[in-house]
Formats: sequence, C-alpha cells, structure tokens
Amino acid sequence: MSHPDFGLLPEGSSESPRNPVPQPSSEDKTTSTSPDQAATLQELLPYFLAYCEYEWHFSKETIRNYRVVFMGIIRVVGDIHPETLRMEHVLEIKTKAAQRGVGLGRIRSIISTLKTFLRFCELGLGLQIIDRSKIKPPRVPKRDVVFLTREEVQRFVAAIPLYNKNHVLSLRWLTFRALVEVLLGTGARISEALSLRMSMINFETGEAIIIGKGNKQRTVFFSPRALGWVKELATRRHDGRDEVFVGVQKRPLRTYMVQAWFQEIWSRSGLKKKVTAHILRHTVATTLLFNGCPIGHIKEILGHELLETTCRFYLGVDKTAAKQAHQKFLDYDQTNSASGTDQTHGIVGSSLGENSVRPLSQATNLLSSDNSKVARD
Repeated sequence: MSHPDFGLLPEGSSESPRNPVPQPSSEDKTTSTSPDQAATLQELLPYFLAYCEYEWHFSKETIRNYRVVFMGIIRVVGDIHPETLRMEHVLEIKTKAAQRGVGLGRIRSIISTLKTFLRFCELGLGLQIIDRSKIKPPRVPKRDVVFLTREEVQRFVAAIPLYNKNHVLSLRWLTFRALVEVLLGTGARISEALSLRMSMINFETGEAIIIGKGNKQRTVFFSPRALGWVKELATRRHDGRDEVFVGVQKRPLRTYMVQAWFQEIWSRSGLKKKVTAHILRHTVATTLLFNGCPIGHIKEILGHELLETTCRFYLGVDKTAAKQAHQKFLDYDQTNSASGTDQTHGIVGSSLGENSVRPLSQATNLLSSDNSKVARD
C-alpha cells in the first residue's frame, strides 16, 4: 500500500503517515537552533506540526500527512532556511511532482502544505518570507461527480463475503460491511466514520456527535439500515473496545487498511467505476439530491461549512432533471391554460403582435422580411 507522500518521496522511503507526530524534545532544543532564529526547514518541522495541533487544532491524520509531504518538499529543495525560499523552489516542487506522474489534485495538496507552513513562519515566528498569495496551485479541471447508482450499490455490498467457505461468519468482513453501510447511511467522511465510538451513538435517536473536518463538532444522522448493521457488529464482537470499527488485531481501523479492503471488494464486484469511501459520500449526496432533498439540508448532512461548497459539487449533477426542466420551461409558445392569456415574452412575442401566437419558424421568416426591408432602406 502506497503512502500519501504525493510522489515526492523516493521509492523505498521509510517515511510513513503512520509515524507519530514528532514533538520538540529537550534534546532538539539544546542541539538545534531556536525556532525564532535562522532555523532550517528540518529544524522547524517539529514546531510547525505542534503549532498545527495545538494552535490550529488540525486532525492527527492531517498532521501526519503534513509531515510526510513536508519531508518530500525538503528532499526537493534541500534543508534551506524558510526566508530563502523563492518562487523558483515552488516551481521546482511542482515540476518534480509532475515528473513522477503525480496528479494535479495531489500537487495542489503539496502546495497547500507549503503555504500552511509559510503561514506558520509568518504568524507564529514573525519571519520575513515569500508572499504566500503569489504561490498558486495548479488549476484542476472540473470533472463530473462520480457516484454509484442503486444497482451499483447493491452489487458492491453483495460482493462483501460475510461468511467464509466453511460458512463461518467473518468478523473482518462484517466490520467492513458495517462501515460501508455507515458511510452510505450517514454521508460521513471516512475519517469521521473511523473515529466513531459506541458511546457516541444515541441508538434511540439515530444520531452521533463527532469531531469532523477542521476539528469541528457536528452531528451525523444514521439511517435505520446503517444503525442496524452497527448493532449487529456490536452484538458479534466480544473485545470490549468502545471503537465502532476495530481491525483483526483488535486495534482501531486505519484509513490505509480500509483502502485495501475497498480495493479488494471493488475487484470482486466487477464494477467499472472505482469505488472508494469518498465516492460513497458522493453517492449519498446525489441520492438525496435526486430524491428531492433541499440543497441546504444536504449541506448539513455532509457537514459542509459553506453552502457554496455543496452547490459547487452537486448542483447540476442531475442531468435528467435538467433536461426535463429544459423541455418544460423553455417554450416560447407557452400559454397560460387557466387564463387563456398569452405568456410569450421577448422579441418573438413583440414581433408577432398582440393577438397572435405563431410558431417560431414563422417568427423567423417575419424577422427575415423585416431585415430585408431595413437593408433596402
């Protein structure tokens, strides 16, 4: 399983997002330069990560990913002083990542990590650094939202083998099935789902208060089906742990483990669409939208901070409804059947006169005739 180094770490690197977040130790303080002096990127890294955790309250997973990506940045530009970082270094980072076949989305994440570090240098340390507003991430073309249809959802969950060849229930696959049902029944992010604890869930109301993206508290709502699978999992487990999703070694599930399970079941299902936890989140949003759920409620269910985010991703996804609306409302000859009055507006109505409603082809001929008269005059 590859780690999220975004293509900047060389093959075989030991840097892993599962490594604990480094904290400034007493040895660091005595052997390295103080962070308010001319420290290098490597020397400032522990302070940067600690600042992210205690000042900005970033999630632990975000901080682990920052560490891995930042080590990759150092390998590209060298262990330089942050004040000496220039636009040429930023261009070199983008170029190296692109040469390794890294996608535009991941390059944006690399640049975002760099800009966050520079923000720490400016706000936390008062260093004179490059203007962050001049550092632009690559533009990512807008793509259609990938989601599963009802039939594809059924095929995917049916591919999860709950029983082994001896007809014995597999606790591992029961855990994964319950996780998939929770993702489909709540719209939660994978990090939010994996953070769930049994004690957090109110089984009577079907709700749970979680710490979501940006370390912000929010409420997730469970569908009856998702809640049923969580109850089934709790009944079958006898490890005494409070975490909802536990691995085979009785440790909390990690994202990289879940990614491997998704890959395996996707291969079993035979679906052409790649299935990931995030695509299940898209599936929740589009299902709600297609069933007529107001966009404001979808925002709350997904835990988006801004309505703009929800609209940007999901408005316009339902092409069938858009086509039906186009055929229903884009009618230049439409009349109000109740009142019998002409509801035609614009140049077509005004050109045809008050008492007539003619086909658009006749209006076009009339306009062509008028144009010819103007030309002769």
